[in-house]
Formats: sequence, C-alpha cells, structure tokens
Amino acid sequence: MLSTYLSQTQGLPSKAGPDPDPAVAGDDLGIAQQVFENIKPIPRAGEIVVDIVAQTNTAVADLENLSSNYLQPLKIFNSVVTTISNVRRFALASIPRLNNPAQVHPYAQIALSILTAASQLIIAQANLDNAISELLKKVGSVYTFLLEDDTIKNIDTMRVPLAKIAQVINACAQFIRDYSETTNFWKRLGKNIMSETQTAVNVYAKTLDELMQQYRDRQTRDIQINVYRVLEDLNMEGMAYAGTAGLNTMKKCLENTRKEILQDIINWVNDTHPDARRILWLHGQAGRGKSAIAHTIASWLEDVGGLGSCFCFSRDRQAERREEKMLTTISHDLASLYPAFRRALGRVLAEHPSLKTTPDLLKQWQKLILEPLSKAAGSIVGNVVVVIDALDESGEISSRKHILSLLTSKEAANMPPNFRILLTSRALSDIERALKDAMNVRAMCLDDVPAELAQRDITLFVSKELLSLKDSIGPTEIQQIVHRSNGLFEWARLACEFVDPNRAFGETVEERFKSLIAIPSDEGKTLLDGMYATILGSVVPKSGTPFLRFRSVMQQLLTMLEPLPLAALNHMRSLFPSKEDHYDVVIILQFMAPVLGGIADHTSPVRPLHASFYDFLTDHSRSGVYFIDTSDSSNLAYASLQVLSKELRFNICRLENSYLSNSQIPDLPERIKSNISQHLSYSCKFWAEHLKMAKFDSCLATSVQGIVESEKILFWIEALSLLGALGSAESSLAITARWLQDHAGCEVPAALAMDGVKLLQYFTTAISCSAPHLYLSALPFAPSTSLFSKQLMCKFSHLVKVAQGGLQDWPAVQLALQGHTDAVTSVAFSPDGNSIVSGSGDNTTVRVWDAKSGDQIGSPLEGHTSYVTSVAFFPDGNRIVSGSEDMTVRVWDTKSGDQIGSPLKAHTQDAHSVAFSSDANMIISGSVGEAVGISGDGNGHPTMLHDNGEYIIYSYLYSCCYSI
Repeated sequence: MLSTYLSQTQGLPSKAGPDPDPAVAGDDLGIAQQVFENIKPIPRAGEIVVDIVAQTNTAVADLENLSSNYLQPLKIFNSVVTTISNVRRFALASIPRLNNPAQVHPYAQIALSILTAASQLIIAQANLDNAISELLKKVGSVYTFLLEDDTIKNIDTMRVPLAKIAQVINACAQFIRDYSETTNFWKRLGKNIMSETQTAVNVYAKTLDELMQQYRDRQTRDIQINVYRVLEDLNMEGMAYAGTAGLNTMKKCLENTRKEILQDIINWVNDTHPDARRILWLHGQAGRGKSAIAHTIASWLEDVGGLGSCFCFSRDRQAERREEKMLTTISHDLASLYPAFRRALGRVLAEHPSLKTTPDLLKQWQKLILEPLSKAAGSIVGNVVVVIDALDESGEISSRKHILSLLTSKEAANMPPNFRILLTSRALSDIERALKDAMNVRAMCLDDVPAELAQRDITLFVSKELLSLKDSIGPTEIQQIVHRSNGLFEWARLACEFVDPNRAFGETVEERFKSLIAIPSDEGKTLLDGMYATILGSVVPKSGTPFLRFRSVMQQLLTMLEPLPLAALNHMRSLFPSKEDHYDVVIILQFMAPVLGGIADHTSPVRPLHASFYDFLTDHSRSGVYFIDTSDSSNLAYASLQVLSKELRFNICRLENSYLSNSQIPDLPERIKSNISQHLSYSCKFWAEHLKMAKFDSCLATSVQGIVESEKILFWIEALSLLGALGSAESSLAITARWLQDHAGCEVPAALAMDGVKLLQYFTTAISCSAPHLYLSALPFAPSTSLFSKQLMCKFSHLVKVAQGGLQDWPAVQLALQGHTDAVTSVAFSPDGNSIVSGSGDNTTVRVWDAKSGDQIGSPLEGHTSYVTSVAFFPDGNRIVSGSEDMTVRVWDTKSGDQIGSPLKAHTQDAHSVAFSSDANMIISGSVGEAVGISGDGNGHPTMLHDNGEYIIYSYLYSCCYSI
C-alpha cells in the first residue's frame, strides 16, 4: 500500500505490513513495482520533476523546528512523484496497461506539475507567522488528501476538481512567496496587515475545503474560485490591448483525440531542464488542426493557472494590426496573473512611461516582457506558457518580420527557464526561414504525424459528428470518409457538414455521400479546394441572379475589415447605392453554414470558419468561376458614409459632464452598446479604408463632402474617442484628402480633411483621454484662421472662445519624432511623403517614421558600427540607402527592414553623403580625407579615380554591385 511505500522512501513508521526486504527497498524499480501493484500511480507530471529530494531536505532543514508537521506532506508528495518519475522508463514493460502512467490524461499531468512546483516554492519560501502557518496547515492537508489511495485511483476521472485544486494551490504558493513584499506594501498603505492576511487565508481555506469535498463526493460542481491578490497599483491605461485575440474554448480538440501530440507538448511544457528550448513551433498545412491543438493546450493550462497569455491572429482581423498589440497584450495578461511580474512591470513603467505607447517592438520585448519576467521568474509557480496562434494570418510578411526576429534572438534563447512560447502557423517561406533552424526553437510538424494516428482521431471525430445518421452512414462509410480526408481535420469537418441531411437540398443522405466520395482529388487542386468547389457547386448555380447575388454577398463579406453579424451586414447592404443589392443576405448565407460561422447564431460575426476558404475564393486559379474580386469596396464606402450621416450625433453616449476621463466612466461599455450600433462602430473605424479602395465617383464624393464639411466630422471624432479607436482618425482624414485631391469641386473638403489632420496632431492626447474635450478644449483653441474653426465654431453657440492670445495659425512644428537618443545627423522624406527616414549616432541606427502620426515604423535598422551620417530613399520608395562613419554604404528594404546584400565598402574614411540617381541605377556617396572613389565599369570591375584629400564623389553601377 502507499503507506508502506512512503515509509520505505522517507524513513517513516510503517502503518501496515512487515518491513520490506532491504534489497527490494533499496531498488527503485522494486519500489515502483510494489506501488503499481496496488494503486494507479501518480504520473511523472510530464517530466517536470528533477531531483526534488535533495532540495526538499535542504529547504526543510531550516524550517524543521517550526513547520515540520505542515510541510511534511509536501515533502512526501515531491518524493513520491520524483521516485516514480525516475523509474518510469524501466517499469513500463512490467506494469499492467491500466496502471501505465502514460495513460494518465495530460490534463491531469498539468495539474500535478503545478502541485509539485507549488510545493517546492512553498517549502523554500514559507514565512511562519500565525496566519501563514494556518495557510501552510491547510495546504499540507490538501497534499495529504492527494496522497490517499482513493484519491490517486480517481485522479484521472476527477480532472476538473484536480485542476481547480492546482489553481488554488498555485495562488497560495505565490501568496506565501510574496508575503514579505506584500507586508511592506500593506505597511506603506497603513492597512491592518493581520486582518488582511487572515481574510486571504480564510478565502483559500474555504475554497480548498469545498474542492476536496467535491473530489470525495465524485461530483463536479461549479465552485467559484476567488483568487485573493493584493497588488500594487499599476496604471496600464494607454497600453494597447487586443481584447478579442484571446482563447476560444470552442476550438478545442475533441476529447480523446490528438493524444500523442498533446502529450508531447505537455512534456515540453513541463520540462525543467535548463537547456530545454523555450519556443515550440507547431506547423503544418492548412486543415491539420493546429489551432485546435493550441486552444486545447491553452484551455488546459488556464484551468490550472499555468497560462500566461493566449494571443490569436486572424485573417479577418488584420485591419486591427494585432501584430502591434501582441507584446503589450501579453505583458498586460502576465501582469494580471502574477503579482511579482506586475510589480516589476510597474517599476519599469514608472521609470519609462513612454513605453506604454511606443511602437518599437524591440523596446516592448525588452522592457515589457523580458525585464519584468526575469525579475519575477523565481516567484512564479511552475512553467508559464504563452500561446501565439496562427502567426501566418497576421498579414503581409512585414507584419511579422520583427516578431520573428525577436523570437529567434539570443535574448529569446536566454528567457527564464520556466517561460515557454507555443507558436502555431503554416510553414510560409518567411516563417520557415526564420524558425526552422533557430537554436531556441523546437519545430513540430503535423504533416509528419503517422497516418494511422491521424486516421484514428479523424475516425473518432467523424463517428461522433455523424452518430445521428448511423442508419445511413455506417462504419464502412465512415472509413471511406476518413480515408479520403488524408489526415486533414478541416476536410473531415466539411465532409460531415456536406452529408448532413439539413444541407441535403433535395437529395438523400446516401446521394450526398456518393457525391462526397466522387470528389476528384487528382486534378491539380488541393484536397480542400476540391471540397470547397463541391460544396459551392451543390448550392450555388453558375449563372443567373442567384449566382450574381452569391458573388455580391461574398464580396461584401470578404472585403469587410472586421466581421459583423447578419443584422449589421443586412443594414449595410440596405444602404448600397444600387437597389438591386437591397435583399436579405440570409437568402445566400443560409446555405453557406459548412464554410461560414455566425449563420445559425444571428448575434455572432459572420466569418470563414477556416482561413483556407478565404484563400480559395480570392485566388482565381483555385476557385475559377467562384472567384471573388476584393479589389473594389465602393459599395461599403458608400454604405459606411450613409451610416455616419444618418446615425452620428452630438454627445452620442449621453455623458452628463466632462469631469471624468473616458476610462473613468464606469458604465461606458454599456453606453456604447446602447448608443453606438455595430454597423456605426464599423463605419466610424473603416469608412476611409473602403474609400481608399474605391474609384473616384461624384456620388461618393458628395457623401464624403456631407461628412467633412459639417459638424458630423466632429461627431465622428467623438465616437472614435469613446470607442478607443482615435488612432485611426488621422490616417482616415489623410486618405480622404488624397482621394479628393485634383478633382474639381473637391478643393474645400480636401482642405478641411487636411485641417482635421492638424487638429488631431495637436489635440489627440486631450481628445483620446476625454471625448467632451473635443468641444471644450480642441475646437475652441484651434487657430482662428483655420478652416476647422471657421467652418465649425459657428455650429456650437455656447462654446468658450479665446478672447486674447489664441493661435492664429497652426504651429510650424507639427510633430516631434522622438526615439533617437543621440544626435540626428540626416533625414529624408519618402517620394510619396508618407514616411521619413533618419540617421543617428544612437547605437548606429537608421529609423523610419510615419510622417503623419510621428510613430516609428518597425524596429531600428541596425548594421552600421559607427555614426550614421546620411540617409536617402530610392525614387520608388522601396529602398533606403545609408552612409556611415564606419566607411560603408548600406541598402535596406523599406518594408521589411532587411539589409539588401553586403555593405558597399569603398572609402577609407567616413562616408558622409549618399544619394541615388533619378533612375535608381546609381548610388552616389561622398567622403573626406584619404578616400578612394571607384566606379564600376560594364563588367563590374572597379576603376581607381584619385585621392587628393578633398571630397571625392564615386559611383557604383547599381547592377554591378549587388542584386535585389
């Protein structure tokens, strides 16, 4: 029995049976076999346990006199798990299948790993005043309970309460670890420390008692877990946060599927070896189930308190530019979960408040993630996992370039050993190039999963999905579907939808099944493409009004920059300029449920269920007649402007006063929901983006004019402030001005749009903080000669006016681009005027800026080893050239930030000036002193010029220097 085993391993008196034979007792394999004969063993907790016994004995020795009774169960728990873990590889052959630790569900293994890690932290960090001793006593009773035979035998079937116990023990461990710092904090606040501590202890004790009773009753009840945390105040207002990018438990794997791959990932999560790779890249072709696995792991970890953050990219959310919010969102999540991280982050932000809004991903990574994580590592229980799902859906290559660079950096390789990043994506060329051979990345390919395992899991999935059709779809038909799926879960899901009798339009289930099996797979198309073509062919005729409506509705859906529910889609369509488009989208979308979400549930956004469907429809070579052209969005531009014209109004959320900032209004979310419809919110954020993709049209221009030349433009800015989306307003007005320019009769609205840009540049801080101050501060203090003031002040009769000393015109200095930390030596505009490049001596960097907002674009371009003295854009704006005191000239890709080719080395002293020829075929640079200029001849051979100590201009024939 377990009591006998414990006496053998810990030297405690045996409660049952004779003393074991020394030969057996001294042999780990024999000990493990004795245990396994009587109980289902505790699993090794996924390889997380190292040599605990030595650590435990050392830690306990210091506290033995005060707390041996309380801490002993934790010590025993560690020893049991450790010993069984050590002999697991030898014992498997002789252990009955039911007792095999590998059969313990990985969900339970995560909980056990948290419990083991928590016990170690508690043993090492316990502070023993009366209140904490009470908490230690309760924790000790939990571990005693967990070691009971009956508990262990049911450990796999009672995974839910076990996970909740692990979550609370996790919180207890952190509370004990942080107790001394918390004490100091409370003293600073003048709080009653004993009262506060006792309250926390009571909360934990009550919750643990309820959970243990639930376990004894063999029931799973909903017990609210109140994690008691006293946190130092941390103001994260202003930090970008992607609230819609989190965990979606609806995407989890079907129970008992993907067991091997999930087990492998859990083993990696729980691996405590200091050399364990910090990042696991899970990749595979579309439809393999990468996101399902990621959300399953994230869900399990969240249940036991081991999930640091879950951040998901999505093709239909690319307009949100989630890549810019990823690190700030992860930092925010970590701070909300781990008090030590929160304190460390608070100190960083107190010293550098500008980090809240910096677009510099390198600074975000170093200061908002790595620095507080490093300081908090010893206070966090177990391994912390951050899940980043579907990186390939972030957008263009440039959207993830810097993320990939950070993840493969030396700093990432040296992250704290208890920090893990699970990353999923398709193996796109840029992602594979960055991650495949990275030293700190472990690659796991779902395409390599053995066919028999994939077929087993898809068989379970299909059997469950088609259980109600067992009279028509039997084991033989299920195996045919499984075989045709070729390991693609998405194909299997689509197949189940296809044969569903509710989708069988005039056909029997048997007929639909025959059509499914007849789908050709050898016509040069991917398996999923064939399925998509078959599904569309079964519901969409290839000509006539229904076909035209299909193309119109799908174009609307695929050009939306944020998914909307059916009601909002219908409202937008009712405002399209052509009356022929005024029909209910349901007449088309009701037949698209196999490939689109949000059809049955009218409150959920309508979106492709899988990114591959979007790819299929927008690629003419793949979709053929079903191709959807997304290059024009005139209809959505017109509809959005109509929504703004009809629904925008002054004080739209009916705020009573201007005394509170937006963030201080307690019921602002409810006010927004009641007063700003989903289609109005969408129109406010994206009307200009759709306008940019629309051809100039006089009717559309009239709608733009109706907004820009009226007070509606102020109501629009007000709404964006309340929605927290004011950051897009400036670019929206700049887009509008460019769209209107050079068209007769559009001079006034174009000028007003540019004046609005200046208003936002000057007053964005005040307006974003408080929407009412658009009217109370921004408009009254705008220059009296500005178009905005002349056009709009008269619309508001009760506004304050500047009687004396106000601005007469907008200041000449419109923006201060802040980021360099040393002298700025050279600047240049891009040919289109939208970007600025600058060179400096600060860490020898070149930086690129958004000329409208002043935000830095991407991370600094690094490579020079001395002062950057000159910069310039290529005539096409796609490349940048820089010269430096390191005697080199370098060329950079503007979008990706990558250096193109090797440095151009010709000078023997500083390269002080660089420029391009108008045809971009020549780079000209100047130097000083003992410089030698060279010119490439037709064969690329350099020709010596002269050396007179003067400035020497030399040229390279561009094509002879390097290729791009």
